Amino acid sequence: MSYWFTDPFLKGLLPLALSSSIQGLQTVFNTPQIIMGSNVFPEGPVIGLSTVDFLNTRCLSKPTFVVTDEFAERFAKRVVQCLSAAGFECQMWSKALPEAPVDNVKECARVMSGFGPGLIVAVGGGSVMDGAKAAWILYERPDITDLFTLSPLGPIGLRKKAILAAVPTTSGTGSEVTGVSVLHDPDAHRKIPIAHGELLPDFAILCPEFTMTMPPKLTVGTGLDALTHAVDSVTTPSGNELTDSLGLAAIEMVFKYLPRAYVNGQDREARHRMLVAATTAGISFGNAGACLPHSFGHSLGSLFNIHHGMAVAIFIPYLLQFYSRTSDRYLAIARALRVEGKTREESLVNLVSKVRSLFKELDVPLSLKDLGLAPDKFEERMEKLVLYAHEDIDTFFTPRPITKAQVEQVFRYAYEGKDVDF
Repeated sequence: MSYWFTDPFLKGLLPLALSSSIQGLQTVFNTPQIIMGSNVFPEGPVIGLSTVDFLNTRCLSKPTFVVTDEFAERFAKRVVQCLSAAGFECQMWSKALPEAPVDNVKECARVMSGFGPGLIVAVGGGSVMDGAKAAWILYERPDITDLFTLSPLGPIGLRKKAILAAVPTTSGTGSEVTGVSVLHDPDAHRKIPIAHGELLPDFAILCPEFTMTMPPKLTVGTGLDALTHAVDSVTTPSGNELTDSLGLAAIEMVFKYLPRAYVNGQDREARHRMLVAATTAGISFGNAGACLPHSFGHSLGSLFNIHHGMAVAIFIPYLLQFYSRTSDRYLAIARALRVEGKTREESLVNLVSKVRSLFKELDVPLSLKDLGLAPDKFEERMEKLVLYAHEDIDTFFTPRPITKAQVEQVFRYAYEGKDVDF
């Protein structure tokens, strides 16, 4: 099976295009219009402009297709109620599946096309938003038959039929503010990212109340996803001053508020701040790109069915150590968390310790072995683990180039919980 990111031309071009020298010639910073707060979907009168007022200024037509899943359907109903009261004709599709399998996306696009919306609203976690983005492509461009080969360089031609609003119900994926959709290829049992600037939602609507029913385990998993986005955006060489400042702010918020949200899901301040942290991290990595923790996490999560946030975050300490041979960008994170030492080496040790202390506070395993991966299954799938991680689009943006042999070595060190010393 061929994918867009295995194209040798793109492999060579993308890291160059995001290098500091090229970005110095021209850098584009993209973000949706963000509406946030506990009254974004009001049930009564609103002072000033409301969410529907903003939507009205951009909508191509009133028919509205709401994409959600079984879990988030209760929140989608509130969205529908608010939009319907303002004259939007809504149809809700609540059959989105976890991990956004491509066949499920095609079914969503088929129903969407039958309805013909001018506004698409995705209400749910990352899988719902990612699936809605991909279905949007197929709705606008029914001639596209293979999403997995869609190049990030050529135009797609979205927004001729509809615009997209994203309403996250978890605090982590950042899909509401990125031009990325991660789908699942069931034939290869592999996560396939689609990346294109046109996939950036027009609106990100943040309602903290929608995140308050997340159970502790999901709170941790999505929160660690946000942390990894932020760490990646700061450590990748394709970042800039804007993405660095947002990424560091998100890291500080996660360390401060994720433990509170984990212990008490009804902590309104913690829920609000974690939603803001997730979106902030999403904007940061959406413009800077992600790097090796996501490459390793995509591979691990696909082959062992591990929650994405947990799968990517567990590699943070090991890959900070791996990067340190060629990059000192981790020092900015150490300074932000006030753990900077007298030397680079001491700062790295303190930072890794700080990350692991957070994991312990959240009852998160520190190694793949402690995550429950059976040794025989780990060995059996090693070849695919290495291939999928090395081929992943996010590997292109690593601050330290990595070989397949080194990918395998990192996997083995992470399995045993051993500090990376190469």
